[in-house]
Amino acid sequence: MKTVGIIGGSGFIGSYITKKFLEEGYNVKVSVTDIKKSEKYKHLFNIENSDNLNISALKVEDLETLKDFISDCEIVVHGGTPFQLDVQDPQTELFDPTIKGTENFLKAISDTPSIEKVILIASVAAYNTNFPLPAGTKKPTDTFDETDLKFTSPDSHPYAQAKFLANQVVEKFINQNPVLPFEIISVSPVGVMGKSLSEREDSTSTGLQFLFKNKIAPNPFVQMLYDSNVEFALVDVQDVAEAIFKAATTLGLHSKNYLLSSESYPVSDITLMLNHQPPKNNASIIYKNGLAQKELEIKFKPVQETLNNYSK
Repeated sequence: MKTVGIIGGSGFIGSYITKKFLEEGYNVKVSVTDIKKSEKYKHLFNIENSDNLNISALKVEDLETLKDFISDCEIVVHGGTPFQLDVQDPQTELFDPTIKGTENFLKAISDTPSIEKVILIASVAAYNTNFPLPAGTKKPTDTFDETDLKFTSPDSHPYAQAKFLANQVVEKFINQNPVLPFEIISVSPVGVMGKSLSEREDSTSTGLQFLFKNKIAPNPFVQMLYDSNVEFALVDVQDVAEAIFKAATTLGLHSKNYLLSSESYPVSDITLMLNHQPPKNNASIIYKNGLAQKELEIKFKPVQETLNNYSK
């Protein structure tokens, strides 16, 4: 029985990853930033095979603790970077934990001989920091895939900039280390939605669905989404977890970075679907998912099914 370490394995996406690996018979180690806050991870013990689950306290900025956490793992999934849209201090809240955390993570895996596979949960922002707006001079209806020129701007949201820079750190590490004893694969999901496995109310992903459902705009960024009626690419959280499991258990994918996306709809249609009403527009495909379909064998759920799951 192999051991997988999942950094951030109790969050919105992380919980589904933890669930998948437990159901597939793995020993699973999950890191949390504060072990005292059991409300953030207690739901994981309701999952099948939770006898094989271990919870540990970890901050990715602490290199020695990080090394200890992954010391007996064959597979490591890193999804422990912060996802937040309301930011007071971008440097300390986003850039430091995301970029320095990634640098520490790469140091730690380099010193761990047991590791066979490393999966990094990046973001569509690794390709386009303007998401959900178009990249650079592209029109809202122009498609985007893994072969397109990456786009970043200092005017983009700090979260997106941090994820872009962290992905650059990973690419540089791979280029500077052409012979590694393990494979590194990244996945870059678009807007991840679906029903949470926990009852937590502080998740940005589930919070965004709540805002869209009720047409609430707590900050200028969300207000902009309504005002522009942005064409928003979405993906089901279960499909993201499935893609990560496939990437972790399929050989020969080293250095790949897969866009994970289903369909795109205007925000106004997302609001309708979250309220169990049909969309006024047909789904479009802006961010292509052909590479993930082919190499990870993922069949992406229709967005309407995903949003109905959240609202049940």
